[in-house]
Amino acid sequence: MNLPNKITLSRIMLLPVFMFIMLVPDWGEIKIGDATLPVAHFVGALIFVIAAITDWVDGYLARKYQLVTNLGKFLDPLADKLLIAIALIVLVDLNLTYTWMAALIIAREFAVTGIRLVVAGSGEVVAAAMLGKIKTWVQIIAVVICLLHNLPFSLLAIPMDVIAMVVAVIFTVWSGWDIFWVNRRTLLSSK
Repeated sequence: MNLPNKITLSRIMLLPVFMFIMLVPDWGEIKIGDATLPVAHFVGALIFVIAAITDWVDGYLARKYQLVTNLGKFLDPLADKLLIAIALIVLVDLNLTYTWMAALIIAREFAVTGIRLVVAGSGEVVAAAMLGKIKTWVQIIAVVICLLHNLPFSLLAIPMDVIAMVVAVIFTVWSGWDIFWVNRRTLLSSK
């Protein structure tokens, strides 16, 4: 197993650690101005950011050193989808985001995975588009803001957590529609 695939696996292995830390009993709070942030949520946000950075690192190394493998092509998008889905489920459980937003984002990820499978069955590959990469980073930013309880924006009474999640939903739907539209002929002609 090459280094990029090991990095991808480390992202997957961070997910139970992230969930445990986010959902453990109270470790105390950090006070920032008039706002407070549970220590566990701050640590969880750091773990989430580290996991998100590994997404860029493994892809960079795989491309730079020509270490792209079929295992990596399978694991990397799986790790990305698991990272976002688990974070959104935790956020909903902690009442830090709206259920409908999380459900829409997770549903899109399942739908796109289905599209990729159908297209792959016809011998084609759905390459990662720039819109999908933007969608992923917008989702990551939105999740981090929610994990941090909208700090520092809450100190300025700006609902950036909601704004960021709405932008994430827009990019999620847009990129999902784009993948469907680009592959519509293959999808509609498949038996």
